[in-house]
Amino acid sequence: MAKNGSNAFGLRLILFVGIVLVATVIGYFIIRPSDKLPIYHPAQLDQRLVDPSLKGAKGEHRINDFHLTDQFGGNFTLNDVGHRIIVADFFFTTCATICPKMTTQMERVQEAYKDDPRLLLLSHSVTPEMDSVPVLAAYAELHNADPDRWRFLTGDRKQIYALARKSYFAAMDEGDGGPDDFVHTENFVLVDPQRRIRGFYDGTNATDVERLIGDIGKLLEEKVEPE
Repeated sequence: MAKNGSNAFGLRLILFVGIVLVATVIGYFIIRPSDKLPIYHPAQLDQRLVDPSLKGAKGEHRINDFHLTDQFGGNFTLNDVGHRIIVADFFFTTCATICPKMTTQMERVQEAYKDDPRLLLLSHSVTPEMDSVPVLAAYAELHNADPDRWRFLTGDRKQIYALARKSYFAAMDEGDGGPDDFVHTENFVLVDPQRRIRGFYDGTNATDVERLIGDIGKLLEEKVEPE
């Protein structure tokens, strides 16, 4: 009898341990943090980044199309981006403060994905009247920009400033893109193939750019099909 009781106790103990293990595994998969990047919309952002015209906007936010000129003098639009992931920033070639740091960090991003055609870096000049095509071409060459991976864009000032504020939410200050307006921001913005914003990063901070490099990898693994 004692032996039978001992066997029964052992079976109950094994069953109990098994249940605990199964519950622990299930609980882990339920509560573990998701690796999927968030999708940002105006209501979720620091409202200082959101243009007044977009506050309270409903539905998914997507980057607006644009018609700009790249460092080769060619027209460049979202159609030219195709189905690629975008990392966007706003800079100017004569900047002596944050822009050199940002460009150095963007070089790191380019190097990390130099063999992956699914990523495109877009650097928009906020002084397009000074950053002509030859100026951008020289700047791109100075910073080892691969033309298949990194485009420098100039063109209509109001359009560029609207992109910074109303598409990418890259700048906190308000303005109309006029002669007295100026955007100066360290933000790098990550955009998926469906033109949705998936992350913001300090382009002057090497640690934050390392996070961006990792998040690009996560986004590539999502295999999100563009619409």
